[in-house]
Amino acid sequence: MTIGKKSKFGTCATALSLLATVAVADGEVRLLSFEGYADDAWRVPFEEATGCKVAVSFAGGVDEMFAKMAGSDGSDFDLVSIDTSLFPRYADAGLIQAYDDTKIPNLVNLLDAFQNVEAVKDGETRYGIPVAWGSQGLIYDADEMSGAPTSWGAMWDPENAQRVIALDDSNNNIVMAALLLGFEDPYTLSEEQMAQVKDKLIELKGNLLSYYAGFDEGVAIWESGAATMMFSMGEPQIGQLRERGYNAVYSIPEEGAVGWLDTWALSAGAEDLDCAHAWVNFVLQPEVGAALNEKFGYGPTTIEAKGMEYADNLVWLKPVEDMDARVRLWNEVKAAVQ
Repeated sequence: MTIGKKSKFGTCATALSLLATVAVADGEVRLLSFEGYADDAWRVPFEEATGCKVAVSFAGGVDEMFAKMAGSDGSDFDLVSIDTSLFPRYADAGLIQAYDDTKIPNLVNLLDAFQNVEAVKDGETRYGIPVAWGSQGLIYDADEMSGAPTSWGAMWDPENAQRVIALDDSNNNIVMAALLLGFEDPYTLSEEQMAQVKDKLIELKGNLLSYYAGFDEGVAIWESGAATMMFSMGEPQIGQLRERGYNAVYSIPEEGAVGWLDTWALSAGAEDLDCAHAWVNFVLQPEVGAALNEKFGYGPTTIEAKGMEYADNLVWLKPVEDMDARVRLWNEVKAAVQ
């Protein structure tokens, strides 16, 4: 198979419980997800409306998520939240299967931009359902910085030594470094360019306080008092920091930043296809999209998001030249002594 080249809702939850369009007999949908995609605001009304229970496992990064899926050939999960660039990797490993669109009537709610995303389809066959988009920008503490950083190069600035943290993720770090180095296509790099990226990321280790995995871990390290700059997991983290009282600023550097479109993909090892389709159908309600945006800052695929006008400055994720090589490079970077 070839696939074409992440209020407190009291009133929202009540409304959602009335909007389910598919009722299912008792069952369970097992989700492998990033944080924010299975919140109680829509999980609970989904369970009440459909009779399907929801079991959620979270992953801190894309490499961890793939390893969990590959470890059981997908049999441990029914749905997995992956970005559009990863479909070839999952398809080549035989970890995903096609949806039955007739079981997802709420597909009509997708905005025009997300109705026919080539990366998740093989001809007319659909392998992914877009649910949210966002970016991976630079976060900094305005109270601690002498000026507003405009480039990813600020992470390498000696003034910021031991005050920088970065997500532990192979592809996104490689893309970020490639953007800083000025490479035209950060998703298709030559051996020479990859070597330069590796050297640049090893150089960064001298400034790093720590790597982190997952939204909460990054915020927790920040709260320890040492970090003032972060290669972030995006909009949810800036929201968390501001809620905690930090004068944190979210920036898309002049070189650009990774833009991602996350989907629900159907595991090849799915056991409960009815509940899996019912979950996807339920979260395609505009009310869920509004809740997702309000609580976590993600850009939903069913409504226009306010305050997210920087999409044109993003370098959207796409399949890379060799993901396995990128994972090896990243492991070499982390093992290197700086």
